[in-house]
Amino acid sequence: MTGMDMGVATRLGPFGFFMAAWTVMMAAMMLPGAVPAMARYGRAVGGALAVPVFAGSYLGLWVLAGVAVYAVDRPHGTAVAGAVVIAAGAYELTPLKRRFRNSCREAPGSGLGFGLNCLGSSAGLMAMLVALGVMSIGWMAVIAILATAQKLLPPRAALDVPLALAIVALGILIVVAPSSVPGLTPPM
Repeated sequence: MTGMDMGVATRLGPFGFFMAAWTVMMAAMMLPGAVPAMARYGRAVGGALAVPVFAGSYLGLWVLAGVAVYAVDRPHGTAVAGAVVIAAGAYELTPLKRRFRNSCREAPGSGLGFGLNCLGSSAGLMAMLVALGVMSIGWMAVIAILATAQKLLPPRAALDVPLALAIVALGILIVVAPSSVPGLTPPM
């Protein structure tokens, strides 16, 4: 666990360790916001036995996302992290994000379908997490709160636009003054 939160310099470690940590992290981050969808699915299908299948396929999709993260993660600096954060903020304002977010809030047909919509809705936030330090407890908490809120709360421009602009501003701050962003660079 040494070096687990070294900002953008954090390496993911061996594949098995990363996947175990990623799976637990995704369960903690993504399942709480999926509880209402799991309950709706259980009622629609007519049984509590369907809920674990829904949850398993939903979580399984996030595990596959972890494989992709592991495959593409490369050492990067604060400029790349800032650019990814700016892009994530811009994504928050797109019609594609809104479509995925709305679909993520609707009655799901399956855990996999729900997961695909929620993955699309959270893609920018998850890219931020990877760019800022996927093993950072602080960034994990921030992203988990935002992703859960977006699953549970209806879209509202009065909240969503300022959030997107704040994310873009964070990205700009990372590019121009990375040392002013807590948790971005390794402690001295």
